[in-house]
Amino acid sequence: MKDQPNIRILLVDDEETLLEYLSKRLLKQGLTVKATFSGEQAIEAAKDEHFDVAVVDLKMPGMDGVETQKTLKETQPFLQCIVLTGHGSIETALESGQQEAFQYLLKPVDYDNLVTVIQEAYKKKMEIQETKFREQVEEIYRSGLGAHGIRKAISDLRKIYGIA
Repeated sequence: MKDQPNIRILLVDDEETLLEYLSKRLLKQGLTVKATFSGEQAIEAAKDEHFDVAVVDLKMPGMDGVETQKTLKETQPFLQCIVLTGHGSIETALESGQQEAFQYLLKPVDYDNLVTVIQEAYKKKMEIQETKFREQVEEIYRSGLGAHGIRKAISDLRKIYGIA
């Protein structure tokens, strides 16, 4: 993963030991990691920072993983969510799938598998984002906007893609 671009990971789990373990291992690989202990904390973090991939626990006190994932996707539409749970069932997997989870992994998670899934999720995010960006740039050109309109459109694109 060291040759990869800096993938920004949002970890969401109420298990402090697991968060600490995953954070340390992912940080050692040169990734940017933000650990949060609840869905509410994750939503606040996503309002302030841009992330590529979120690893979200399904069962948490307060806002559960399905609601967290839904709200994260509303805040950052290109964010890819990996659902991680020790409470696996077909019903919860399907419910998470309805929120467009990139993948559903059961605890205890195999770390190497998790890293592979994070890399795949990042790749998907970049593909979706690039396609959307090209569509929007083409729309700007077709629209015949004046200089002010083009500046506004570029400003809007910067916000969408998390470019300061």
